Amino acid sequence: MAKWTAFPYASDDYQLDTAALKKKWARLHAGDAEPLPKDDKVLAAWSLFHAGEFQKACEAGLKAGGITVANKAQSIYANYLEKSEKTKLALFLEVAERAEAQCKSDPKNPNAHYWMAYALGRYSQGISVAKALAQGLGGKVKNALETTIKLAPKHADAHIALGTFHAEVIDKVGKLLGKTQGADAATGLKMFQQALKLNPASAIARIEYANGLVMLEGDKKMKEAEKLYAEAAACEPLDAMERLDVELAKEELED
Repeated sequence: MAKWTAFPYASDDYQLDTAALKKKWARLHAGDAEPLPKDDKVLAAWSLFHAGEFQKACEAGLKAGGITVANKAQSIYANYLEKSEKTKLALFLEVAERAEAQCKSDPKNPNAHYWMAYALGRYSQGISVAKALAQGLGGKVKNALETTIKLAPKHADAHIALGTFHAEVIDKVGKLLGKTQGADAATGLKMFQQALKLNPASAIARIEYANGLVMLEGDKKMKEAEKLYAEAAACEPLDAMERLDVELAKEELED
């Protein structure tokens, strides 16, 4: 495995020992509804993830059989920190393959379906949504996210991703063609709103909701989108991933 780019912010605040991680688990995992692992080695991999040690978290997760922590670490790293587009796409495809295998071996695991959808969704954005739809990836992403929500109705991140699916498809191919892909504006907006209800402290829910509003409703929603970005930038990050979300919101506000 080539060396990954290091987390670029001070991570002292996000170093959590096992006891602290257990205490903060519910809040840290309000987005992905991941249950607290029983295996200490998997829990240690999650500690590395929350501290921004994404490569170590991925390697430790794979070694301990913690596929979900490995997939999350690799996906978040690829999305926020990987500079090479080619490497980023390869990392997403690797996650999608691992998650798909996990779906087969553990079909009732919501995050197996979620990380397959997330990785394929980000891969689709990278190659162009229109191209991804032509390859049939849209249906695969949508089905996996709907399965995630069926298995874990409180999975806020799956609601965000499904909202983004509806918004992106309509934005790229229009409402009429979007319908053939199962995309619907009202459903998309409802997904974003539900995500915020499920995880009110989430910066990424606000960021993606803002993006979705502009994609679906255009410039008339710009004020509302800017307000959501400002709220996201003011969120208090509890771990490295949340810090990356908050910094992203700050960057968007400066543009």
